[in-house]
Amino acid sequence: MQQVRAVALIKGKVQGVWFRASTQREAQALGLDGYVRNLPLRRVEAVFQGPREVVERALAWCHQGPPSAEVREVSVSWLDPDPGLKGFEVRY
Repeated sequence: MQQVRAVALIKGKVQGVWFRASTQREAQALGLDGYVRNLPLRRVEAVFQGPREVVERALAWCHQGPPSAEVREVSVSWLDPDPGLKGFEVRY
């Protein structure tokens, strides 16, 4: 299967609502590599790497997020895979 890397910028009420921990749980359940972190301006960045169809499932999840999140916008950039990404972590 073709490996891809997607960088998602998620805007809305996505900080202080367990978005990072929930994203990590979702990505690990899907077997993806990458990370999630808070950014300035109340945004979250999530990087998913793995088979394209699985990455797309993670991106679809980001449009909703955990129950207390209110996602307004998700923008996605596609990049070449990064061989250094192993596992999925929350970055601070």
